[in-house]
Amino acid sequence: MSPMMRLLRLPLVTLAMAGGTALMLVPSFHALARGDHATARGFFYGAVLGAFLTLLVALATRGRGATGTAREQLVALFVAYGLLPVLLALPFAALAPGATPLRAWFEMVSSITTTGATLWDRASDLNLSLHLWRGLVGWYGGFIAWVAAIAILAPLNLGGYEMRTRITLPPVAQADTVRPAELLARATGRLAPVYAGLTAVLWLGLVLGGDDATTGAIHAMGVISTSGITPLAYADYAASGFAGELAVFVFFVFALSRATFARPRPAQARWHDTELRLGLRIILVIAGIMLLRALWLIHRHDGGLTEGLHAAWGILFTTASFLTTTGVESRWWPAIWANAHVPVPGLVLVALALVGGGVGTAAGGVKLLRIHEVLTHAGRGTLHLIEPASVARAATGRGAVMGWTFFTLFALSVLIVMGMLSLAPGMQFEGVILVSLAAITSTGQLVLVAADTPISFDGLTPAAQVVAALAMILGRLEVLALIALFNPDFWRR
Repeated sequence: MSPMMRLLRLPLVTLAMAGGTALMLVPSFHALARGDHATARGFFYGAVLGAFLTLLVALATRGRGATGTAREQLVALFVAYGLLPVLLALPFAALAPGATPLRAWFEMVSSITTTGATLWDRASDLNLSLHLWRGLVGWYGGFIAWVAAIAILAPLNLGGYEMRTRITLPPVAQADTVRPAELLARATGRLAPVYAGLTAVLWLGLVLGGDDATTGAIHAMGVISTSGITPLAYADYAASGFAGELAVFVFFVFALSRATFARPRPAQARWHDTELRLGLRIILVIAGIMLLRALWLIHRHDGGLTEGLHAAWGILFTTASFLTTTGVESRWWPAIWANAHVPVPGLVLVALALVGGGVGTAAGGVKLLRIHEVLTHAGRGTLHLIEPASVARAATGRGAVMGWTFFTLFALSVLIVMGMLSLAPGMQFEGVILVSLAAITSTGQLVLVAADTPISFDGLTPAAQVVAALAMILGRLEVLALIALFNPDFWRR
């Protein structure tokens, strides 16, 4: 076995801490190149401290990587999401203006869960190296989601994989005889080049479109990880313009289905993938309905062809962005509704984020595969109500049962988070709903784009910020995985 594979067989918590520590060197070198020595030293000292803490954890968990079961890997994943933001927040708390330990922790939780929410509403309050750190943490969180889906959640039939039979799992997750640590190493080794390669290609496209290197890198990482993190006041201010949006739009497809970057066995044409086809249909149908309404309203106010073309692209781009829970709006999106003299259809964006992207991707939400199973079940039930004597394939099955079960648990989770947030002083009804859904669906930009008046996470009380951060972790790991940990049968298998 190669030294790299032996390294990857370390316990999950150790690997996560080591990866986060290594990433601190990137903004350190970036700040050094910009002549910002204070920021460079801060991240370098954070890397040194992180390396020391990682070494201590590695010594304490020595020997656990090769013997841990899949259930222990799931526990380690929860522990990693609990401890990793604390480690990543160390340099941010020391360098960001107005940062406190709680604010820095919230920022890192938001980034590592690919939610993309921020407490620094003015982008100019953070220097470019700190924005790069936020983008790197979000990008790292997206990669953790990719690897955990295959190496941990898929073998346990969690994270959406409970909807399918075992034969359609990714090849790396199909071997029951492979130890969990080796499975994690294989998944990391196979996905890392793909993840980094896709990010590099998109970054190159954005730079060629006109973005500077750092801004392009942050936007590329934000799209691939679906965090939507940007160093600009709004992502639609990017210098790459339409060319950049076109490049980003193409890469949204990797959040619609895992089949776009990890083909399952038996191999099938990507066009026949259930999630990809459903995602494209939702984008076209929802965008088409909104476009017809926008064009009619624009025509009533004597709008021209240019406004119509901008509306078509802006609606298509923004629809795909929120379906994949990236949360980046088109530069023409606000002007569409301003020209039509109507409020922004925020409820549509909320619904898209609730649907979410594909199983095993970095996207949040309910996931397209569950939506497909529930719609199929509902359609067959409706058919039997209309034609009781009709003969059709059975309307029940594991997929439908698990789909409805997840819907119930998801709704219950949202209600619990809403109830806890409603206890915070000064929280209005709209704010409670949007903050809860933004956190659970990993779409932090909902509070800015979907609200009549933008809502600031910075305006929440510390207790409400803690609740929102925990909801982000719950949304990323999903409630089924959390319930599995408290199920006695799960531990007896």
